[in-house]
Amino acid sequence: MTVSFEYDSPGNDSDALKHAIANKLVFFIGKDPIVALPKDWLNATFLAVRDRLVERWMRTTRAQYSQDLKRVYYLSMEFLIGRALSNALLALELFEPVKAALDEMGVDLNEILDYEPDAALGNGGLGRLAACFLDSMATMGVPGFAYGIRYDFGMFKQRIMDGQQVEAPDTWLSALNVWEFPRDEVQYVVQFGGRIETTGNTAHWLDTQDVLAMAYDYIIPGYQTTATNTLRLWSARASRSINLHMFNQGDYFAAVEEKNHSENVSRVLYPDDSTQHGKELRLRQEYFFVSASLQDIVHRYLFMHEDFTQLSDKVAIHLNDTHPVLAVPELMRILMDEHHLDWDSAWGYTQNIFSYTNHTLMSEALETWPVEMFAHWLPRHLKIIFDINERFLSDIKRRFAGDTDLIRRVSLVDEAGERKIRMAYIAVVASYKVNGVSALHSQLMKSTIFADFARIYPERFTNVTNGITPRRWLAQANRPLAALIDEKIGKTWRVNLDELAELKPLVENEDFIANMILAKRVNKERLVYYIATHLGGIVSADALFDIQVKRIHEYKRQLLNLLHVISRYNFIIKNPDVAIVPRVVIFAGKAASAYKIAKLLIHLINDVGTKINHDERIGDKLKVVFIPNYSVSLAEIIIPAADLSEQISTAGTEASGTGNMKFALNAALTIGTLDGANIEIGQAVGADNIFIFGNNSDDVQRLRQGSYNPRAIYEADPVLHEVLNQIGSGFFSPEEPERYRVIFDLLVNWGDHYQLLADFADYIKVQSKVDALYLNPLEWHKKALLNVAGMGRFSSDRSISEYARKIWHSSSVKL
Repeated sequence: MTVSFEYDSPGNDSDALKHAIANKLVFFIGKDPIVALPKDWLNATFLAVRDRLVERWMRTTRAQYSQDLKRVYYLSMEFLIGRALSNALLALELFEPVKAALDEMGVDLNEILDYEPDAALGNGGLGRLAACFLDSMATMGVPGFAYGIRYDFGMFKQRIMDGQQVEAPDTWLSALNVWEFPRDEVQYVVQFGGRIETTGNTAHWLDTQDVLAMAYDYIIPGYQTTATNTLRLWSARASRSINLHMFNQGDYFAAVEEKNHSENVSRVLYPDDSTQHGKELRLRQEYFFVSASLQDIVHRYLFMHEDFTQLSDKVAIHLNDTHPVLAVPELMRILMDEHHLDWDSAWGYTQNIFSYTNHTLMSEALETWPVEMFAHWLPRHLKIIFDINERFLSDIKRRFAGDTDLIRRVSLVDEAGERKIRMAYIAVVASYKVNGVSALHSQLMKSTIFADFARIYPERFTNVTNGITPRRWLAQANRPLAALIDEKIGKTWRVNLDELAELKPLVENEDFIANMILAKRVNKERLVYYIATHLGGIVSADALFDIQVKRIHEYKRQLLNLLHVISRYNFIIKNPDVAIVPRVVIFAGKAASAYKIAKLLIHLINDVGTKINHDERIGDKLKVVFIPNYSVSLAEIIIPAADLSEQISTAGTEASGTGNMKFALNAALTIGTLDGANIEIGQAVGADNIFIFGNNSDDVQRLRQGSYNPRAIYEADPVLHEVLNQIGSGFFSPEEPERYRVIFDLLVNWGDHYQLLADFADYIKVQSKVDALYLNPLEWHKKALLNVAGMGRFSSDRSISEYARKIWHSSSVKL
């Protein structure tokens, strides 16, 4: 249907924006400017800016449809998009006009920006990577459409009470969220449980428990382009909101029990799966997400096409890790049961539509689900998976006759002990491309967790190293440094990060280096202010800011960092007159609510901090700070202030990392292992401009296969011996001496799985080199400049260009 209409395109000058904001405040928010609160001004500004994006959004969508382009559907359980308004202002280049408009009305833009909560749609690097990719897809005009879950309470809001992590609901949706577009008309039924009846070749899924998935849309703006994309999030709705009979009988809790049970599916990210109910909720959550998304994808395809003959030419579905892998049997179900395709046709389309990014080499992190649980909640999908497995294994028997152990190893069903479905294996078998996220990770992926599959499908595996968007992580997060770069090479580096290489000749320009030092100082003082106002801590911007911010996990080895901190404390106590580089060691990150050791590590960090920060003998020589509730907006404050970036995971465990890229782009030097993207960063910036220590992945594997003896290392190293004894004996927890005994045992008596003790001595040695270099500010910042200048290849624009060319085979929209 063709509709003729006219509308006025909104203006972007400060006068037009002033009137737009005032109109939104009065006529939409319903507030008199005299009594309007900062959050009212925030929402009015949001709406005025959103209007200027909607026009682009609709033009892009129409162009994508009219050009009948191949769409890339990006499925991810996490999207850490941060604050939307500041990102939109950057994309539209409206920060200064909006600031001027608000200034005229007596409102401070920077103040109201802080009233926007971070969207609680993720937790760690997986979600931030997805957000960077969405930014780059829009900027480059790749026809993308992302799907996720609109979590009511996110993962959790982290608070620190008595040194311990306490989880509280993240009520990010408690206030009006004007950035999203509710789509009441886009709802799909998601089925659970029930039974299967088969008539001929057609399966019928009957007597199911049904939940409705309702769509909420977010605009993803491109930078310096009219192209946009869409992030569609699903929220669970009960198919029946209230049992009126129960209510009238006075059983009010039972009357809404079904509604609550249904809507629990989208309440929180990663429900605690330490219980059976938690595991079941997580399985239901993942299926809810992919079922609504796949139904929507098929609906969108059929809007333009009468049959499925072009399905794999027009649709690419990308699985960001294993969480969305249920999309594979769900697409098979939709094609066979709802559209009556035969098995071979459905499977042929499926294998030409899906691509899969693996994000972990740790076998325990590759999702598996008990067959019994599958049979209860997803009986139809279990049958489809069994059918896929049967045909797959038949092919393996034919191609690798006599290798019965290979069949056991690659089966989609793990038959050892409790039978389990191997989700990552389904992804590999169903996808036409499987990629790792750094050169090392992709190599190890093919030689370890997917070694058999790399032998079966050698052409299927590839690498696309992760990247970050320079728009948010330099232009927005670090305005002092961005302005300095703009002055020297212009602004086009925002869309062509390779241009940062033009900064290299400035390494001998002492005036430029001096201005870099000033820019770093401004950023450090901003973080000093945050720590003082939010935590009550007093730290000095003169100190070296040594920062490790990331999810708390044993393999990321925050504990190794802390061992160095304690050894440094001991050295200062024993050598009070020796000059030492002052350090502020900063940690931030959340531990999963059921991850006891990670939560205990947070407690230890805070106990060590309490001890050191209150020891008058230490003064400003050493401070330890744990910043709670790490988020994207906090990262934009913390990362630009870093002098030293801690990227110290056990070699061979971190798939890539993107924090390492953000820190280097913001003129921090890296201390790290030969792990993930650290290797490629070292190659890009030069081996002399990064601090590498410890064993490589081959060394780690050799120790694991050999006779690694952490106790012998503990007994032979007096510095390490003292540090571990302090932890194990209650030096940092005198009120509870045994509090950290388990940490001592994990390292000394129980195998030290992540080999902290193996790397400790070299880590301490290289930290001494850090101190020595920091005493020469000119040389330090020359190396920092070479880090910035070498970061061109780590743009997410480069990553997306590779995905589009090597994996999705998609073209950009013409506008």
